Amino acid sequence: MLTAVLIPLIFAFFVPFISKYKQKVHTGVFVLIIPLGIFLYFIQFIGKDFAPFIHEYSWIPSLGINFDFYLDGLSLLFVLLISGIGTLVVLYSIFYLDTSEKLSHFYVYLLMFMSAMLGVILSDNVFVLYTFWELTSISSFLLIGYWHHRERSRYGAQKSMLITIFGGLSMLGGLIFLSVITNTTSIRAMINSMDEILNSNYLPLIMVLILLGAFTKSAQFPFHIWLPDAMEAPTPVSAYLHSATMVKAGIYLVARFSPIFHAYEWFFITVSLIGIVTLVWASYMAVRQTDLKAILAFSTVSQLGMIMAMLGFGTEAAVFAAVFHILNHATFKGSLFMIAGIIDHETGTRDIRKLGGLLTFMPMSATLALFGTFSMAGVPLPFLNGFYSKELFFESTTHLNITSNTFAATFADIIPYLAVFGSIFTFVYSMYFFFGVFMGQKKLDLLPKKPHEAPLGMLLSPIVLVLGVIIIGLFPNIVNGTLLTHAAKSINGNVDYHAIQFWHGLKPAFLMSLAVVGIGTILFLTIKKWRKIYSVIPGKLSFNELYDKTIDITDRYAKRITNFYMTGSLKLYMSIILGAIIAFSFLIMVTTDGFSHITFNDLADVEWIDITVIIVMALAAICTIFVNNKLSLIIITGIVGFGISILFVIFRAPDLALTQLVVETVSMALFLLAYYHLPELRKRNETITTSASNAILSLGIGTIITMVGIAAHSSDWFETISDYFVETAYSLGGGHNIVNVILVDMRGLDTLFEITVLGIAALAIYALIKVRKNKEAE
Repeated sequence: MLTAVLIPLIFAFFVPFISKYKQKVHTGVFVLIIPLGIFLYFIQFIGKDFAPFIHEYSWIPSLGINFDFYLDGLSLLFVLLISGIGTLVVLYSIFYLDTSEKLSHFYVYLLMFMSAMLGVILSDNVFVLYTFWELTSISSFLLIGYWHHRERSRYGAQKSMLITIFGGLSMLGGLIFLSVITNTTSIRAMINSMDEILNSNYLPLIMVLILLGAFTKSAQFPFHIWLPDAMEAPTPVSAYLHSATMVKAGIYLVARFSPIFHAYEWFFITVSLIGIVTLVWASYMAVRQTDLKAILAFSTVSQLGMIMAMLGFGTEAAVFAAVFHILNHATFKGSLFMIAGIIDHETGTRDIRKLGGLLTFMPMSATLALFGTFSMAGVPLPFLNGFYSKELFFESTTHLNITSNTFAATFADIIPYLAVFGSIFTFVYSMYFFFGVFMGQKKLDLLPKKPHEAPLGMLLSPIVLVLGVIIIGLFPNIVNGTLLTHAAKSINGNVDYHAIQFWHGLKPAFLMSLAVVGIGTILFLTIKKWRKIYSVIPGKLSFNELYDKTIDITDRYAKRITNFYMTGSLKLYMSIILGAIIAFSFLIMVTTDGFSHITFNDLADVEWIDITVIIVMALAAICTIFVNNKLSLIIITGIVGFGISILFVIFRAPDLALTQLVVETVSMALFLLAYYHLPELRKRNETITTSASNAILSLGIGTIITMVGIAAHSSDWFETISDYFVETAYSLGGGHNIVNVILVDMRGLDTLFEITVLGIAALAIYALIKVRKNKEAE
């Protein structure tokens, strides 16, 4: 499974080289092999006797961080969606994206995202899951901002990253709490230790932190505002990220952790409430939109809210309905996004006000859209899979027997009405999409291009998805016992196999569906009469406006603060740094009673040679204040550095002495090499206040560092770590030089990141030099 997760990422390294031949063969043809191969590999796990598979790969075992991949019914469903829809999206992109585009960038980002999503779904280790989780945010940022020359694309990419990264960091806090409480990093082990979690005082905080990660990623109210702006991405990205994969990551997170929280009543209240509110608000707002992808964006938000609500219900029927709708939504919504892209591609616009009567020009696209929109609307027809899961959703809302909490019980009673209300607007925006584009009056004079049917290659992917809509609608049980029941069991172990049927009799769920179709039809036919309500609700109020003002205020005050201290004065910078060190160190020493640990009993004896070296260094440091000659200043500064080397020798630290000696020698040589370019020294006329502040900073930093050092040396809170290094340097690191073993082995990651930072700095310097040379050449 590790290979399946990483192979898209590995293949991404070769895409730039393959893309050089894009004029002969479209880059997507080669990329298509990757998701198709993954899909064919995982499809073998579908079966009635499906059992979980566990693969473990060691990474950082000392921290409990390993590549532990777990494949059960839930993760299998998502893996098949990621790879299956991914295959169709790549196939669609071959015909949608012209070879003049930067295809290497697009497919690198897409493969990076695919690896990240597979990692999220299959990871059993919470910290590996978080790593892949944030990689989805980064790769989606790159995909949304693919057309970076467009201001709206950059805006949408930034918005999605800020909101989802905020949620991801919140989720990390919750995962850390879980790992500390359960003493494990395995999700399966955490589920087995749910009693410890439920009895923890931090349970409400843990739930909120994890749900923040899920709600932001799955665009739940009020974090839904990033998804419509993400529609600036190319249509293949919208069809992949925003209908079948990324936005479902939050759904997956709630589903995976729901066995831990399902017994906590506030989990039901929070998840169900947010889900239902998201369903109602997004479906209501979808009718207000005029851009086809914006309509689909809000419809996606509403459908995700419905799934989230069902996971909050937590009943057997609700969990099964949620799993079923995850599959159905991917089929009809993926096809509709592709149809929207085709309309844009063949007419030059996505503005529904300029569209109409396209049935005669694009009959095939219209037919595909008909199945997709009517399935999304939940129209009661046996060949539309959306109706089945919508019916199961209604049924689950009528069987919520909550008695433990008065508020929860009251809320459970009104959920069916909210579900119907949201579904009515789902029906309206579905009809609005189809009839507004393909029926009615032709507006050819408003179109940038004369409309015509898309080429067959572009239609292949939506055809496959619509066939999925029809086949699942006609034969729903072919995916039931082999996939859906197993997925539902992974969430709620009590779910048993029950045959899916179109007709259940005149039960409340069917009557709710009839009410949706009836009232929805009336509202759609009278849409022009009541649509003015949007000028009242929400009117001028907008979460987007709140987001924009927050970002604007943050930027403004950040600039003010930055401009206050970024004056170009190195003296000011050092004063701020030293002042902060003094203030925070003093505060910590006071709050932890650190000053009481300062004792001079066990300090080493001071020899005359120590005093001599220190006096010479102190005199040299004082002389730097009064010297006006550059050469003299370089030499005197070197005395201080070489004096430290001598102290290291006296204290029997030859490695540090040699290192300091080399660094000081090289520093002096560099100063002398750059001697000609050094600025002339000039005497500043400093005020008494400035001199006093300099003296306070100098004495303060020296005093506080000395006190902290003595307090640390005198305290016995912890066992000394030096004994551990002495005992294990050879057995663990294989070396007798303890310092080298610490740097290379025991602190290898620190050393690696230090080198990485230096490498990045070197690249930045090289880029600046190159930019300057290019400007000079111009």
